[in-house]
Amino acid sequence: MLSPCGRAALAFMSLQLLLWRETVTIEVPQHPKILADLKQPPTIIKQSVKDYIVDPRDNIIIECEAKGNPVPTFTWRRNGKFFNIGKDPRVTMRKRSGTLEIGFRNGGRPEDYEGEYQCFANNIYGMALSNKIVLQVSKAPLWPKEVLEPVVVTEGTSLVLPCNPPPGLPPPFTFWMSSMMMPIRQDKRVSKGLNGDMYFSNVVAQDANNDYSCNARFPFTHTIQQKNPFTLKIITNEPYNHTSYNASDTYVGRKVSESTPTFLLPLGSESSKMVLRDEQLLLECIAAGLPTPTIKWFKKGGDLPGHKVKLENYNKTLKVIKVSEEDAGEYVCMANNHLGSIRHSIFVQVKAAPYWLDKPTNLVLAPEENGRLVCRANGNPKPSIQWLINGQTINSSLANPSRQMMGDTIIFRSVQIGSSAVYQCNASNQHGYLLANAFVSILDYPPRMLGPKNQLIQVVKNNRTFLDCPFFGSPHPALRWFKNGQGSGLDGGMYRLYINGTLEIKRARVEDEGTYTCVANSILGMAENQVRLEVKEPTRIVGAPRHQSAIRGSTVRFECKVESDASLPVSVEWMKDDEPLYLGWRMKKDDESLTISNINEGDEGTYTCSVKSEIDQDSASARLTVLEEVSLNPSLSSGLPPDHPDPPLDLDLSDPAARSVRLTWIPGNDQRSPITEFLVQFEENHWEPGRWQDLATYPGDLNSVILQLAPFVNYQFRVIAINAVGQSKPSAPSPRYKTSSAAPDVIPRGLQGWGSEKNNMEITWEPLLDLEKNAPNLQYVVWWRRKDSDAEWNNVTTIGNKVVVHDTNTYEPYEIKIQASNDVGPGPESNVVIGYSGEDKPTNAPTELRISKVNSTKGHIHWKPVDLASVQGEFKEYRLYYSRESSHVPGLLVRKENKTKGFYTTMAEPSAILSSLVPFSRYKMFMVVANNRYEGPPSNTVEFSTKEGVPDAPPFFRINRRGFDTIHLEWDKPLEPNGILIGYQLKYQIVNASRDARSQIETFHPNMTEYTMRLPDRSTRYKFYLSALTQVGAGEVFPEDSPFFTNEENFTDATGVVVRGTEIWNVTVERNSNYVNVSWTHNFPPGTSSFVLEFTLDSDQTMKIVPVAQQPPIAVPDLQAGAMYHLRVYSHEYNSVSSNTVTFITKAAYIDQVDIATQGWFIGLMCAIALIILILLIVCFIKRSRGGKYPVRDKKELPLDSVDQKDPDGSFDYHSDEDNKPLQGSQTSLEGPVKESDDSLVDYGEGGDGQFNEDGSFIGQYTVKKDKDETEGNESSEATSPVNAIYSLA
Repeated sequence: MLSPCGRAALAFMSLQLLLWRETVTIEVPQHPKILADLKQPPTIIKQSVKDYIVDPRDNIIIECEAKGNPVPTFTWRRNGKFFNIGKDPRVTMRKRSGTLEIGFRNGGRPEDYEGEYQCFANNIYGMALSNKIVLQVSKAPLWPKEVLEPVVVTEGTSLVLPCNPPPGLPPPFTFWMSSMMMPIRQDKRVSKGLNGDMYFSNVVAQDANNDYSCNARFPFTHTIQQKNPFTLKIITNEPYNHTSYNASDTYVGRKVSESTPTFLLPLGSESSKMVLRDEQLLLECIAAGLPTPTIKWFKKGGDLPGHKVKLENYNKTLKVIKVSEEDAGEYVCMANNHLGSIRHSIFVQVKAAPYWLDKPTNLVLAPEENGRLVCRANGNPKPSIQWLINGQTINSSLANPSRQMMGDTIIFRSVQIGSSAVYQCNASNQHGYLLANAFVSILDYPPRMLGPKNQLIQVVKNNRTFLDCPFFGSPHPALRWFKNGQGSGLDGGMYRLYINGTLEIKRARVEDEGTYTCVANSILGMAENQVRLEVKEPTRIVGAPRHQSAIRGSTVRFECKVESDASLPVSVEWMKDDEPLYLGWRMKKDDESLTISNINEGDEGTYTCSVKSEIDQDSASARLTVLEEVSLNPSLSSGLPPDHPDPPLDLDLSDPAARSVRLTWIPGNDQRSPITEFLVQFEENHWEPGRWQDLATYPGDLNSVILQLAPFVNYQFRVIAINAVGQSKPSAPSPRYKTSSAAPDVIPRGLQGWGSEKNNMEITWEPLLDLEKNAPNLQYVVWWRRKDSDAEWNNVTTIGNKVVVHDTNTYEPYEIKIQASNDVGPGPESNVVIGYSGEDKPTNAPTELRISKVNSTKGHIHWKPVDLASVQGEFKEYRLYYSRESSHVPGLLVRKENKTKGFYTTMAEPSAILSSLVPFSRYKMFMVVANNRYEGPPSNTVEFSTKEGVPDAPPFFRINRRGFDTIHLEWDKPLEPNGILIGYQLKYQIVNASRDARSQIETFHPNMTEYTMRLPDRSTRYKFYLSALTQVGAGEVFPEDSPFFTNEENFTDATGVVVRGTEIWNVTVERNSNYVNVSWTHNFPPGTSSFVLEFTLDSDQTMKIVPVAQQPPIAVPDLQAGAMYHLRVYSHEYNSVSSNTVTFITKAAYIDQVDIATQGWFIGLMCAIALIILILLIVCFIKRSRGGKYPVRDKKELPLDSVDQKDPDGSFDYHSDEDNKPLQGSQTSLEGPVKESDDSLVDYGEGGDGQFNEDGSFIGQYTVKKDKDETEGNESSEATSPVNAIYSLA
């Protein structure tokens, strides 16, 4: 409940919001005319990252770019103090930019410039701040010198070889190699941990070696450091014979003591880990034991999120990408071998650095307007919000009476020129911070037209058109349209004015032609522009081409007659199968037709006539089918389309057998479309006389087939021919043919046994189908006996499909089988299935039922399970009964309703989640165990309460007009407030406003259920979103649109006549291919109004207007086939009285389909693609053969050069200059033979040149060389060594 102070504060805030209506911020167009003159505060557009690590060998560049008018000036702070750039000769700032460049060509150390930097961009209108950029220099320290004693372990025990790389910035990447530069083989037994250490779950004799070296690669300095190698000695109980090594038996038959799993990492039975939201979670479990343990992962209370979980390092590492709050919880890793298992729990906490919920954005206002800046962020823990103005706290800035702070919102009222500034919002918690700049610019700008002057717009008659008039001004100018410089402003009726200045003419007529003038007015002046409108007749095809079929070698003519506006040039083009048609001596076109002479098979296809003018177009298509031969009656067949085939003739039966017969027929005429298949049907006169059933289908080139039949059936057959058009009529039936009897072939299906009482078992099955009986007197033989007993089978014979076995024990398993038989003999026996006798009531109840972690809609329930033997039947589920007893909302009555939820689990400590609870309510629950028929006794009863939640949507939300300029909103309290209501929130915005238009918000008292809103323009429509509020937040939204002006019971039309209660409704459309029948209902008095039907084509938004004088229904012709239309009906006399829009699709006209796979152009295209792919593969193969890496062993096994040079710090610095690399195969500086190798350091250290240091480390540089001016004076005179050759492979 709110305290009295809280209620007073809420009431004060609500009153302020009711009295103050926010003005939508001005959108500044990105127009060169405007941007050149517009004065604005600075905005940061580019800056370096917060944690900035730089390479010590490069110059340091700290970026800071900003825009503004006037151009901003830049200053910097370092470690919170002013950074005087002019006093440091190494630091320069780029022109017209704040980016710093720190160079070290003349000396100096990058480490001296480490620290925290912040950029300030300033002009006369304000100051913008960058993030605080923490600059650090990358470090790659040497490995400390140490003497490593040999490591001695007993075979079969576990081992950890520590790496402990030197701390670098950023941390190095570690990997293990031998002194021969070969990687240490890793597998399920041996692997590297996330900390770099090498873990052996158990050691084997062949692990003995003297060169286990850990290597650290530092990415920024491109160097590799090597730790002194470990020597590993293995103590074995029996001699090890390396010649008998077997990969599947690592101990070669020798006896080694086995051990149960233990964890090497992490230690103990549980640990914890914290991870930040959106970062990557890495969990690791490495176990020792013999045999090598297997690692498995689980998450308590749910499954691992499979879409973002990956198991790596032989299941030892669990990686979760892009962590979110639901990934928190207890993760369990289990290590097991055949001797036992061990578990470790890792409790993961997910915290969050601040992230934006509502980031403040720039605000442009005119003088005396209102606005606000909102800064909302979330995190874990909840971040604190701090506002700054021009880089200083608001409290330390000059007081501004037009500015008011309200938590995370700054409200501006009646702003004035000169109060422009840049505001900063800082959201921070212990894990990070967010900084956002948002300027408030007070703009005073006279109206200005942005579009071209005296533009000509041409539109097709009866189509919708838009006249654009882009403009800008501050304050926002009022815009009006005039026609021919006369009359009042154009809006309403056939005109619609949008907020961006565009004028819509809903249906252009000839009388709408003329000059339209748009005028923008504000207190600072006026601007105007003109648009000239011309209305043209539509371009349309009045004589469309028709489908044709013609004989090869003949001539065809496709008609295409066009009507268009006389002032518009029109072009006619023909296409074939949607490709341009190239005309030649056989194909000729004139203004109204296309003629094709001497046609052949290649001319077959779809021909399209496309006619275009400057402003519209139309098209029509027809298909040409080329026929091979002239039929017996050319006068009848020439030019006819394909048709259904004729039925087959003269059906004949031959080759009779017990279960088959040959059927032969003569095909009928295919009617100009080849027959693709024949369908054979049968009818039998015993079970279902007179019913024809499908038997089989056969290819169209067969006319004699052998039919496979069932015994004991008296058949007759008929045949149906099928082509591309459809099926023929059935043929005349064949003579009857009766097959002989036989024993059943089929085993009865669906055999099962179950108990209807606690001491019986019902055995049931599905009876055979009539055509499966095969002979008279079908019956079933059923056998059963108790499972796992040697007792004799009990059996019974019946003609039904159920047998009841009595006097059974409760829920006892039985073996069951069945066989069908008839007068000829028995059929096959079924397999044995297991059935059960009846169930009884469970005797035990679940115990210790409790609930935990209850929030507003769910809770975790726990209980002690029952002994499954007490269920006395098949365990089905634990069934929870719960009911909502009351609500904590005072005075809210609830209907008590018992609900159930089942949980199937056989765990020793079961738990489950109870969801879909009603917030802020008191519940009771108890649990029973259930089998298939009964429930057991109830558990203990538990009472609990859910926490407060967000409310449901209000049960209704009505919006009515009460006058020309007001609307009235009514709603009711939500049926389920789910908490204590503290008010209502109403968001609204103008319908059809721009996408970037901001919503306006009103807040009301909890007892307020109606609100009257004044509209600046009666034609403006709003989209409203109403939601109730509790302390938790806003509830479900109820969206609603404000009504059209036409929905008023009393309004004045544009004609000045008052129309009371008139409506048009119930518009219905009967569709055909090119016309429709339209009906509607209205309540206009007879003779007072005629109507207009407005059809809008969905594809191009062209409009068809049909005036109607008579009463419905009305037939409307000349529509496009298969097209989508939007239809509305409105009054001719009272344009504002209109029906709702109805959408329909006309029926499609018949067009033959073309198989694309048989088209020549498609086959050619596929061949060309295949040829191009083949050529690319050959080129890649040739280039791969010419390239390749240097063989590693060509260099690695040769002695080091005695004259190698070292840097003072003991590491080697080297370059990848192509002039200093030895050629592959060259032995200029090598002694002895060259060996080959499959591996190189490239795969593990990303390559590079390198040499050994005195302490066993090596340093490799594997990037491209520096620019000449950066590396001058640092050239190395060292000779090329074998190790350098190895590292130069990258």
